[in-house]
Amino acid sequence: MNILLTGGTGYIGSHTAVVLAQAGHRVVLFDNLSNSQASTVDRLAQITGQRLPLVVGDVRDEALLANTLRDYAITAVVHFAGLKAVGESVANPLLYFANNLHGTIALLHAMQATGVRQLVFSSSATVYGNPHYLPIDEQHPTGSTNPYGRTKLHVEEMLFDLARSDASWHIACLRYFNPAGAHSSGLIGELPNGIPNNLMPYMAQVATGQRAELTVFGDDYPTSDGTGVRDYIHVMDLAEGHAAALQHLGSQPGWDAINLGTGQGYSVLEMVAAFSRAIGRPLPYRIAERRAGDTAACYADASKALTLLGWQAKRNLDDICSSAWAFQQAHTT
Repeated sequence: MNILLTGGTGYIGSHTAVVLAQAGHRVVLFDNLSNSQASTVDRLAQITGQRLPLVVGDVRDEALLANTLRDYAITAVVHFAGLKAVGESVANPLLYFANNLHGTIALLHAMQATGVRQLVFSSSATVYGNPHYLPIDEQHPTGSTNPYGRTKLHVEEMLFDLARSDASWHIACLRYFNPAGAHSSGLIGELPNGIPNNLMPYMAQVATGQRAELTVFGDDYPTSDGTGVRDYIHVMDLAEGHAAALQHLGSQPGWDAINLGTGQGYSVLEMVAAFSRAIGRPLPYRIAERRAGDTAACYADASKALTLLGWQAKRNLDDICSSAWAFQQAHTT
């Protein structure tokens, strides 16, 4: 298949590019480089032995998207491109709606114009809002507590309506939980601009001395140790889930939503302990008050992915931490 990855030089996009390229697909990257680097293409070449084409552009540029789809004879799209920081979305919701919704609409127009009808959308467990029950399956009520989550949910709803209106569309919305870790080569991983929004890169920066300590928000939740529990999935497992979804889409018209998670929740302090094992010393942290909007626990029921895609997570928490640490060490100057 000829596959376009929007946001292809980003964290999840780059790892998915590796899996797809190594499986024999022709992969084309499309990215505005707002939260990634063009040098990722060089690192992908080191891993895959191929130099993947990169089209630099904004996902809202419908004409450029359509030209890219035509020029590379694209048959399927994986749509990663979008802003994803919850706090930023609360402070600047219009930015998120303009980028995430407009960007998807532009992509869909371009796909319609060029006859491309297979799409995997990078969704998120944020579409479930505050959990009503655990583990969370795909039948869980949807909702959102922040503008970022609402953009994901609105896109899902838009894709559902599109598939219902036109039976030629093949669409999968992959709702993933907490991606973490890095490729085993140490060449690609999570390297956010500015202060990390996610736990794993923040811990890695504390470990290298870039930040003094980790702040743990709340130790009085109704969990095993009082800290929040989340479902952390290795980014390579996640990438392999996208490859499985693409293979499934070929014979499956319509719209579907599928969780990608491990089904196992880990607390913040369990994550600290695992990362401390990876670096060989205690990671400094302090306890602070809870953050508004945080929930006690959130983890997946991923049985649908196993049944439908033949996919399940294979890597464990120590794999996540050791790979993240190897990547951080390689990219700390």
